[in-house]
Amino acid sequence: MILAGDVGATKILLEVGESRTGRWEPALSRRFATEGAANFAAVLESFLEEWRGTRPGAGVRITSAAFGVAGPATGNRVKMTNRPLVVDGDAISERFRIPHVRVVNDLVASAHGIAWIPPRQCVTIQPGRAAEAEPRVVLGVGTGLGISYLLPVEGRLRELAGEGGHAGFAPATREQAELWRAIFDAEGRVSAEMILSGRGLATVYEFLEGKKIHPVTLKSRLPEKISQAALDGSDALSSAALDLFVECLGAVAGDHALSAMARGGVYLTGGIVAKVLPRIQSARFREAFCAKSPHSAALMRIPVRAITSERVGVLGAALLATP
Repeated sequence: MILAGDVGATKILLEVGESRTGRWEPALSRRFATEGAANFAAVLESFLEEWRGTRPGAGVRITSAAFGVAGPATGNRVKMTNRPLVVDGDAISERFRIPHVRVVNDLVASAHGIAWIPPRQCVTIQPGRAAEAEPRVVLGVGTGLGISYLLPVEGRLRELAGEGGHAGFAPATREQAELWRAIFDAEGRVSAEMILSGRGLATVYEFLEGKKIHPVTLKSRLPEKISQAALDGSDALSSAALDLFVECLGAVAGDHALSAMARGGVYLTGGIVAKVLPRIQSARFREAFCAKSPHSAALMRIPVRAITSERVGVLGAALLATP
């Protein structure tokens, strides 16, 4: 049996199951809130205790595990960026007597999990034919912004984990430059994650609120309230904020696609992507993505897909744990 986990700043997904004929078959799946968790080992203990009570026989045991965790990996260990949790593969192996445990960055897991995502959960944003042996870029937009590359090495795609979400944000329009200036004046250095995240959507809303172009009718500044009001058309300011957010997402995704010349495709994942998918499908995203003169024509040929399943990370972890 295999144990797989996706440890994000908002939620922890844990599954135990088997990989058969190229498919993941979970026997038990659970979702936990990350906020309030004392430590990851306690969450894992609770999950495994339930598993021990439901497993089919005493001879069934977990022989390998993998976890994608929101933070940079050092060796077989990740200290989360936006939560005070540490996931240590060697410590997990010793404590829970699992022979093989691997811990990677969450976007590395997501990059691998795309292979097991059903076609109905992979939505085309920009059409194009993905070249199998060419680089791919995966962006995860949620509590934070994660970015991973898949690069061809000796005939295989190998992941390149990094912290591209914390790279500097480069404004591409006058309005984006004004947004950059507003954040810079308040915070100093402006990273892409400061705009392209849940907190970032609220920041974009507050920036436009200060311009006093639209009336302020929304009582809450929570990202989910802003996105919902934008999508249902009940608040003009929220709609404008989401449009600018999507435009910035297109610009940043296009920058990374250009950096790797990602002819293998660009994939958007994360909770925010699934929630605001109708706006990401708009021309505004594609125009910002492709506005990369003198290489705009090349960017227009790169396929962009949105993954709507929240399980892409745990599927990737399961694939990484498969012998």
